[in-house]
Amino acid sequence: MRLSVTARIALLAIALALVSNLVLVGFVWKQTHDDAIAATRREMIEQSDALLAIWHEGGAAALSAAVRDARPPGDVSLVVAVLDHDGRRLVGYAPDRVTVPLRPTHFRVARLGEEGAWGLHDTGYLLHAIGGYWLLTGRNLDVIEAEQRAIESALALAVTLSLALGIGAGLVLARYVGARLDRIAGVVEAAGQGDLSRRVEMVAGGADAFDRLAARLNVMLGRIERLMTELRVVTDSLAHDLRSPLARLRTKTEQAVMIADPAARDAMLGGLLAETDVVMRMLTMVIEISRAESVSRDRFTDVDPAALIEEIADLYGPVAEEAGLAFVVAIDAGSPVMRLHRELISQAITNLIDNALKHAAAGGMVTLRLAPHVEGVAIQVEDRGTGIAASDRAQALRRFGRLDTARTTPGAGLGMSLIDTVARLHDGRFELADNHPGLIARIILPL
Repeated sequence: MRLSVTARIALLAIALALVSNLVLVGFVWKQTHDDAIAATRREMIEQSDALLAIWHEGGAAALSAAVRDARPPGDVSLVVAVLDHDGRRLVGYAPDRVTVPLRPTHFRVARLGEEGAWGLHDTGYLLHAIGGYWLLTGRNLDVIEAEQRAIESALALAVTLSLALGIGAGLVLARYVGARLDRIAGVVEAAGQGDLSRRVEMVAGGADAFDRLAARLNVMLGRIERLMTELRVVTDSLAHDLRSPLARLRTKTEQAVMIADPAARDAMLGGLLAETDVVMRMLTMVIEISRAESVSRDRFTDVDPAALIEEIADLYGPVAEEAGLAFVVAIDAGSPVMRLHRELISQAITNLIDNALKHAAAGGMVTLRLAPHVEGVAIQVEDRGTGIAASDRAQALRRFGRLDTARTTPGAGLGMSLIDTVARLHDGRFELADNHPGLIARIILPL
């Protein structure tokens, strides 16, 4: 049976809690055991050194007396004795016959005998040769073993409690993760069913992976919702705006077919070409906007904005002069090389200039300016025409959004929308402002 993600997360949390506690328990157990053995070893070395010193100074008699008096009252775990060459106890506290090999040794742990309690517990001991005999010093580890068993019982209880806490923590974690994933899944399912208005709720001040995923998903859903809305607007507006030129095309075609006079027919056919050009411009602009929205960042190149402005100004200077307008280029400050889509930015700027030349004839002057901005750089076109009222600017930026004052001029109402699309493609924005009098159309690009 395949486990769910939340179940696997819960089991992982339980396993991690159990393993971490087992490692901690093992470390504590080994540390206490090693500390106890190290303390016993130090004590036995000191004890044997003291008895050897007595033997060197007073001989066998002094050593025997010291061995008899070595064990303090109540200390039944201390082992100290003098053994013969067969391991039999001559004097002191030890088994009647020691079963470990009789050879000089550093501190070792073993069972010294087989009878009684000596065969049940280990002893930490040292052996030293003294003449034809052996000096045995050590300590039974039954007390240490009892302490270790008590520690093991306590640690076993701690492991049990940690396992229970791990299970609880795993269930809480699984429930938390499941709830966060369920919220994301609910929004995705709603989007799949056509509801693009829902968003994933984010924890206030949260910055974990779920919040980052939710933020990116919300941005994606917002973009999809905006594109779907724009698609509906484009479809409805395109159908509405194409109805009039197509109806005129049909009417003029019928009239041209019925006209017998060749000159009149040629004039009528010229009108057909004009209406066809309107439809073609409208469709071409829609295609350009769609392409601009789908451009990938790998088509961006390093562009010097100042050089681009000067290049465009060289092309439009004669056009403005022919239209009877003063064309001014103002580069207020140099800007660094930027990653831009050169063709789309150029098209957006030329659209701005075309609009200014078309609507600002009465102003007498058009300015193309590159200026620094708090968010990066601003590329703007300024005219001295009638401008656009603040209440109408949102309508002017909408696709197929044509103001009442522009109904009589040729156009599809898509030029401003293309500029806005290009600005958003570069993570910038497009805005309109007053020029007192006239209009400032500004593209703001972040550095």
